[in-house]
Amino acid sequence: MNAKPIGVFDSGYGGLTILEEFRRKLPQYDYLYLGDNARTPYGSRSFELVNQFTLEAVRYLFGQGCRLIILACNTASAKALRNIQQQYLPSLEYNCRVLGVLRPTVEALGSLTKSGHVGLVGTQGTIQSGSYPIEIQKLFPDIHLESEACPMWVPLVENGEHESPGASYFVKQHLDRLFQRDPLIDTLILGCTHYPLLINQIRKHSPPGLQIVVQGKLVAESLSDYLQRHPEIEELCSKGRSCRYLTTEAEEKFEEMASIFSHTSIRVEQVHLNPL
Repeated sequence: MNAKPIGVFDSGYGGLTILEEFRRKLPQYDYLYLGDNARTPYGSRSFELVNQFTLEAVRYLFGQGCRLIILACNTASAKALRNIQQQYLPSLEYNCRVLGVLRPTVEALGSLTKSGHVGLVGTQGTIQSGSYPIEIQKLFPDIHLESEACPMWVPLVENGEHESPGASYFVKQHLDRLFQRDPLIDTLILGCTHYPLLINQIRKHSPPGLQIVVQGKLVAESLSDYLQRHPEIEELCSKGRSCRYLTTEAEEKFEEMASIFSHTSIRVEQVHLNPL
């Protein structure tokens, strides 16, 4: 197989917002997107299941020729990335990498927060994993992080209700809780790739001047920098400006839902992941 696309994996549809930024920033590469939509959401699943499902997807993408894979999913990045990097990749015979979205997001905080107080909104799985506090402690030990799990936000987006009164109610409810616990927060991490679609509601119910950290552009910038710093990986990535989409869900369902997240028409192929 000659094509070696950059693999982009998400448990659902939100990773399409990351992929769009990759294609805008680095259009020369081939991309292969895989959504495990049949088993979404990952946010409420155990560490063991998220590890298993993510590893199945990574193995599939390697089998499709990918040598660099981005986990465009906060839950998979939080619960599975470290295990894959430390336990699975060293066993492979060929040179390959798997990266996540947490580190690039955290790296941006140093230039954004002035008060040193940061808020995080995400799925239950991302919040419970504790991965963001761990990464922030490594880079910025003086930053105070306050987190809020928002279980209703993803279903609202996936049902096309992100501009509805119901979305306004639930966004306000969770943001009010967050800012009541720490009124000094001046920077907010959107710790789920679905949440950019709620940006109007988030701005509406946030204090004036709040810095909102949207992951897509940050992760695209980080990927560009990574490829420059690692020519041995960059040269493995094919450059045909193509993009394929795969899903574990029915094709019609994916194409309908993808229109919410992507500004381009998408044709997708259904695939089945081999269980571990």
